[in-house]
Amino acid sequence: MISYIIQVLLFQVLFVLVYDLFLSKETFFTKNRWYLLGTALISFVLPLMKFPSVKKSVPYEYTIMLPEIVLSPQQVIQKSSWYQSINYLDVLFVFGSLVFFTVFVYKVFKVITLIKTNKVETKENHRIVLLKKSTNAFSFFNYIFIGEDIPEEKREKVIEHELVHCSQNHTIDLLFFEILRIVMWFNPMIYVYQNRVSLVHEYISDSEVSKETEKLNYINNLLSDVFQVENISFINQFYKHSLIKKRIIMMTKNQSRKIRQLKYLLLIPVLGSMLFYASCSENQLEEVEKKQLQKVYIGAKGKYQETEKETHLDLFISFDGKSLGKEISEEELNRKEKEELLEFKNNFLDGIKLKEDNKNPFYYKLYDFEGRKVIGLHREVFNLKETNSAFQNVDHVPFSQVDKIPTFPGCDEGDKTCFNKSMTDFAMKHFDMSMVNKLGLSPGKKRVYCFFKIDKTGKIVDTQARAPHPALKLAAIEMLGKLPNMIPGEKNGEVVRVGYTLPITFIVEGVN
Repeated sequence: MISYIIQVLLFQVLFVLVYDLFLSKETFFTKNRWYLLGTALISFVLPLMKFPSVKKSVPYEYTIMLPEIVLSPQQVIQKSSWYQSINYLDVLFVFGSLVFFTVFVYKVFKVITLIKTNKVETKENHRIVLLKKSTNAFSFFNYIFIGEDIPEEKREKVIEHELVHCSQNHTIDLLFFEILRIVMWFNPMIYVYQNRVSLVHEYISDSEVSKETEKLNYINNLLSDVFQVENISFINQFYKHSLIKKRIIMMTKNQSRKIRQLKYLLLIPVLGSMLFYASCSENQLEEVEKKQLQKVYIGAKGKYQETEKETHLDLFISFDGKSLGKEISEEELNRKEKEELLEFKNNFLDGIKLKEDNKNPFYYKLYDFEGRKVIGLHREVFNLKETNSAFQNVDHVPFSQVDKIPTFPGCDEGDKTCFNKSMTDFAMKHFDMSMVNKLGLSPGKKRVYCFFKIDKTGKIVDTQARAPHPALKLAAIEMLGKLPNMIPGEKNGEVVRVGYTLPITFIVEGVN
């Protein structure tokens, strides 16, 4: 979400920069109006446009990392304490939107009050509201508000000016930006856009009225008196002091030559570059790197074969103990890479057992090779017969995503949210935390990783666990043994076997 907001902001900055540098001084007012409205809207759409991904063939077994569950040794709760579970950025966003929505409602109420408390004259296609003891002049939809203290000889031109706003529906433009202010109140470019559009509205009205009257007299009307201004952002105000100088400059400016309209063609390369960036970017602000087709290196010479599977980590297989470049630690992996390594440990290393002694003949190392992180699968002594026996016993489970996840009892079929919540509630209820304080664990955060698979019949199979203490491992396996049968998952319309990793975190408090 943060990445999306930043992209919207950057696109709007670029659009406004193009407008200010190349278009704002031209007299193509109507085109400029549509440019501002269109680019403001497009900037919200562009970050959502992505090139379609190529469909890959996938095997019939999958592993999925479930949301982490945080438990307390004193009281089993999700996300530790209620105040820790609150996303304060979301709270701030909602609070800001409510504030701006309240301000918007107040402004609308203020306009409605002016209509109800003042004299209204109904004309053919508009209504005039005479404001008592006021020199204000503005419009809102087909209502023209004009102060009774404005001299009669000036009212006619003011009304003509405001009638242009009414006929061209300028109020809708300002309300559009008002809604954007509520939704994205923290974006300063919304205010910049609204100010630019307000000024273009005045240029359009001035241009229309000055065609039928002498420009000098019209300008004198703007300068002759000091008028009041209503502080309402979505009305068109005739006497807004900050705009009068710019309006006069534009009225005295010569009409732009038609050939200058070619400047709007600048939108083509600008939009093209934005679309390319939005389509090809993969959350560059996040730590997660883009998946690539996995390379499998055989031996330390750097030769590899490329698989059809997209992963965050490549694979290096060595039977002579040689390394592949710079060795790194697990701490240097990002979150997605760590999840992939965890699945590799669970579904590959733990799945290989020699028939003779039931031990795992392999160990792993991590490398940084040619800009990618690599899992190195090693074995000091190579025995072809023994190794083939080991590989025949591996239960290969790649990290991927099923079309329809297994269904937890009581949930709607394929309901991922319900599945995750049910697993969380199940773990909170059945994972025995009562022994934690008796295990002598060092203070700090501890994790238990629970592994299980839901086979094609919906049964829970291959339950395993990793824990900082044997008692916790036993508690995790006992909990998994209580899981109910489920409706199996599907991929491409076929029932598949799905593996899950369920991380459980708890905090061991220090002794006071």
